[in-house]
Amino acid sequence: MTSDLNLRLDPATAYTPLRLTAHVSTLLNIAANRLRDVVILKRSIDARQRQVMVNLSVRAYIDEPAPEHPLFTPVRYSSVGSDAPQCIVVGAGPAGLFAALRLIESGIRPIVLERGKDVDSRRIDMAAIARKGVVDPDSNYCFGEGGAGAYSDGKLYTRSKKRGPVDKILTIFHQHGAQEDILIDAHPHIGTDRLPEVIKAIRHTIEECGGEVRFSSKVTGLTINNGTVTGVETENGEIFTGPVILATGHSARDVYRMLLDQGVTLTPKGIAVGVRLEHPQHTIDCVRYHNPNGRGKYLPPAEYTMLTRVDGRAVYSFCMCPGGIIIPAASAPGEMVVNGMSPSNRGSRWANSGMVVEVLPEDVDGFSDSADPLKMMSFQQSIESRFFHDAKETQTAPAQRMADFVNSRPSRDLPSTSYAPGIYPARIDHLLPDFIVSRLKKAFTEFGKKNKGFLTNEAVLIGDETRTSSPVRINRDSETLQSESIHGLFPCGEGAGYAGGIVSAAIDGERCAEAVATYLKIS
Repeated sequence: MTSDLNLRLDPATAYTPLRLTAHVSTLLNIAANRLRDVVILKRSIDARQRQVMVNLSVRAYIDEPAPEHPLFTPVRYSSVGSDAPQCIVVGAGPAGLFAALRLIESGIRPIVLERGKDVDSRRIDMAAIARKGVVDPDSNYCFGEGGAGAYSDGKLYTRSKKRGPVDKILTIFHQHGAQEDILIDAHPHIGTDRLPEVIKAIRHTIEECGGEVRFSSKVTGLTINNGTVTGVETENGEIFTGPVILATGHSARDVYRMLLDQGVTLTPKGIAVGVRLEHPQHTIDCVRYHNPNGRGKYLPPAEYTMLTRVDGRAVYSFCMCPGGIIIPAASAPGEMVVNGMSPSNRGSRWANSGMVVEVLPEDVDGFSDSADPLKMMSFQQSIESRFFHDAKETQTAPAQRMADFVNSRPSRDLPSTSYAPGIYPARIDHLLPDFIVSRLKKAFTEFGKKNKGFLTNEAVLIGDETRTSSPVRINRDSETLQSESIHGLFPCGEGAGYAGGIVSAAIDGERCAEAVATYLKIS
């Protein structure tokens, strides 16, 4: 017999299995030895009031043990033979990898082409960015197996629950090695230290089922016959045939230029621009848990979400990383841009998030030709170039203390930081465009009033955060998911402008794979 309960508990009871079991047996008025298992189904922290509480949904198993997989049913994959229909997947980020898995479910053989290296080999090139300031344009924090998410935290929270099977995506991550907590927590998180192994396991499933994954295979052109994409050509001259799922991520600027040259319809898309804001994690714990002593023994490192509107534009936190570090995220020489990530234990001394301002195409009409579909990309690049040159063409990042920024004054010194290449005092309030600076200042003031202790000179603004999303949308038909201008091309994920994070990109990958299955049956 089972019994489902919704509980609201203090942290000590919620995070101590023996206390939780005793509490449940008391609620059910049964002897403790009859309660064989208590399985947590969902968990969230409510820190809105001074007394922090934990909300749990649990299933109690009375006089019977829990089944082997109480939280999920594994997804089963069958092999596809060499004679199966073939689809080319360009990009091995979450959109591309989940598209490949869904193609296999549909009996289609995926050929995954990734411009970068495998997830282990990427480490060497990323270390070179931090230590030497050298950016490999095909192997960095954005490009390579796993895409931008592989080494930038692995957060799985999404608001796109109405757009696809979120639970299925989480299940696939878990059955490939992610911890069970991702099936439970309201804000699931794998961690940068664990995600590479999960990604490798997904690649092995694709290969074991008959698909291919090829690295250092940069796609430089589409092959087009009579208005239909029939395949792709790589930099080394190889040609692969089949319909194409294009899942190249939001930083593949050369791909956008290639598509434009080949007549694919693109439109500029709104982005967000700002900085990485870094606090001591203890400060955030005190602010969010309303306790001058911090989080205590049971609660995890605190996180936050900030959102307001200033002068008609949204200003908000993005990709908040409790117990995390800031990383250099340039994807080509001549750029300065930062991002954040956290290990699975979220154990660093710092907390960081992007703090960004919404920028719409009409905000930059004076920057370039208003009809240029790549104008938002050019705007993005101009900011990254400005920060790079201010840093004397290194990956050392400009930085300014938070209160100094709000009060338009220079920082004479800086606090310690997680950013490995190092930071130096700079006028962030001069480097960013005025319309972004003014909105950030007003938003920081508002956030500080609502969260006492948040606006502090112990916090520091670092570098520029410009890669929150794609600056371009590759127009596609809402029904067939094919490019509006050319058949057989399925723009997919963040890079196409249809997703915003690991889970939503994975969902879009599945949707595009299903659209390819329909397309192949019709043809």
